[in-house]
Amino acid sequence: MLRSIFLSALLCTPALLSALDATKLEAIHSAMEQAVEAKQAAGIVTLVMEKGKIVHHDAAGFADIAQDRKMEKDAVFWIASMTKSVNATAVMLLVDEGKLSLDEPASKWLPDLGKVKLADGSGPENPITLRTLLSHTAGIAFPPRKATDGAISLRAYVATLVNAPLAFQPGSSYEYGFGPTVAGRIVEIVSGMKYDEFLKARIFGPLDMKDTTFHPDDALRARIARTYKMEEDSQSLVPGYNPFVTSDASVRHMTEPAGGLFSTARDMGRFYAMIAGGGEFEGKRLLSEKAVKDMTTPVSAGGKTLNYACGWQVNTATQRVCSQMPVGSFGHGGAFATNGWVDMEHGIATVYLVQNVLVPDSGKPKDAFQHLVMEAAGVTVQPAVAVKKK
Repeated sequence: MLRSIFLSALLCTPALLSALDATKLEAIHSAMEQAVEAKQAAGIVTLVMEKGKIVHHDAAGFADIAQDRKMEKDAVFWIASMTKSVNATAVMLLVDEGKLSLDEPASKWLPDLGKVKLADGSGPENPITLRTLLSHTAGIAFPPRKATDGAISLRAYVATLVNAPLAFQPGSSYEYGFGPTVAGRIVEIVSGMKYDEFLKARIFGPLDMKDTTFHPDDALRARIARTYKMEEDSQSLVPGYNPFVTSDASVRHMTEPAGGLFSTARDMGRFYAMIAGGGEFEGKRLLSEKAVKDMTTPVSAGGKTLNYACGWQVNTATQRVCSQMPVGSFGHGGAFATNGWVDMEHGIATVYLVQNVLVPDSGKPKDAFQHLVMEAAGVTVQPAVAVKKK
């Protein structure tokens, strides 16, 4: 009898109950099905974490239309630039240990950065730092595409990046590119480990992100959601090209810190929940709270505050990346319309996974998903502020 009373009380403890409106969360499935019907995606996986717990995890549509393979919640996706936030976290692990610094000259660890020049042959006025590398303000130019892309090592690729002329003076402007890739190489140098092995040992292992990798094996490849594009004449979804899905598991794409990861909604949810928890998840601390705040605080360039931090996009009062999420929230999107976002104020993390390339209205399902999540949290997101409903 006493045991029953104890269990009943435990289950009713507010900390164990979701504060999110279950009806709004249930509406996500219908909204995603409508998006699939409208050909805004072939299939979608959505996940919501609240204070470290999964409160919504769902799949809609198809992972492979031709094979009539329905989308499953554990489908594997190329998450593209969502990788940048994981890369920044790897850097911050070493910052926490005193092995790296965001604001010292990065040539301390990668000497070739001390030899960089601008197009006119002059040297930079300010040194390149890890902060500028992670925030795309270092002047690392976006490289021309080559046949060797993806075939060479991270070390060799970074050598080509730093040997090219800078696009601008470090810290003076912003150009989205491959500064994070250079930062990833520094992680490799300082840790003494291969980059992918460092992430597995220090992030994926501790967070039990068992399906996250740069190099999916045959078992994971069987779960990869197919990439789709819109065929112009028929207006139907047809298979699209994905350069990171190689011909077979033995053919590996270069380990790319700026965009090479494959993952699942569950795995990325655990990563974002750790960030939302200030660096702690399920009683384990990976990062200091200071490290989390430092890498998610917007940087300035050329006298202007950006909506970009160190590997994270940020919703500011004047620049909104995710229109349905509050000011101060942060995350990152991927090239094929994937998205992960964190609202630390309410302890919420959202994961939205699709594989779209050249699909019109690709962002609408994500907006609908995040809108329902914020409604479930009782938050009305205005153009510049988020107001808690009473």
